[in-house]
Amino acid sequence: MSDERHGHGGGHGQDHGRGHGHGSDYGSDYGHGHGHGSGHGHGSDHGSEHGHGSEHGHGSEHGHGSEHGHGHGSDHGHGHGHGHDDDQAEILDLDAELLATHTADIIDWLPTSNPRHIVDLGSGTGAGTFALLARYPEAHITAVDSSLDHLQRLRTKAGERGLADRVHTVLADLDADWPDLGTPDLIWASASLHHLADPAHTLGRLHKTLAPAGLLAVVELAGMPQFFPEQAPDGHDERLPHRGADWGPKLTEAGFTVEDERTITVHIERSEAVERYARIVLRRQLGPEAAEEALLRDDLSLRTERTVWAARK
Repeated sequence: MSDERHGHGGGHGQDHGRGHGHGSDYGSDYGHGHGHGSGHGHGSDHGSEHGHGSEHGHGSEHGHGSEHGHGHGSDHGHGHGHGHDDDQAEILDLDAELLATHTADIIDWLPTSNPRHIVDLGSGTGAGTFALLARYPEAHITAVDSSLDHLQRLRTKAGERGLADRVHTVLADLDADWPDLGTPDLIWASASLHHLADPAHTLGRLHKTLAPAGLLAVVELAGMPQFFPEQAPDGHDERLPHRGADWGPKLTEAGFTVEDERTITVHIERSEAVERYARIVLRRQLGPEAAEEALLRDDLSLRTERTVWAARK
């Protein structure tokens, strides 16, 4: 199933101000930095990823041991300082603002009716988390990421929106020890699986983690976003060998039944948010001077493509 959607930037509904895709979908792929293990906390709770052991935010489902950062986040951190982290968070927030309508459409399309426990795998700063909370008002969410900064931002947003009692955060390196995520009805993995060193192993763990007949929703990009008509699709990045992969066969091999697949092409016309988004990305790709020159062009827009797989346990 293929859809083409057009937007005009600006904020959309419940994802305003973001929280990764998605997804925060692109933030951790841009520019530089693909080291592993950017987070260094142990344990998890509503208030902090620091400390050891665990606190149980939503009943007895969530016991969590010690984990180290990865997820939607193996690329989030070494050698770039706070400026890089701030850019990363801003890209994730802009993802939420620009793609909120499309994220909500994807969630509406999922073949699941009333999940009570959802895991947002690679949550970033919370785009998927808050879209899922809006769509499923009786659900609570475990947001998993490798970036302590992103999870702190997510918790702050949850508090500001009166949703703190429905959100539990886990700092985890999904290529290392597996956190205790309870038995969720729905796992949302937006732009996170392609970061993993061994996706097949992780998919097997996700299959075991899901409740019987639970659903895994995988959202991935075909490539990097494009800002100008003549841009060619980005090539293979050896640091992210699984980006743009066909996840259908991988899901089947892990024991899932792929119930549906959907590709969405998004074209968002120039706006203040698109300009901010492009400035961050182009400065990394081209350098500051070339980026500012490119932003003077009158054909700037945002084009991207996402594919979604709905896979049943």
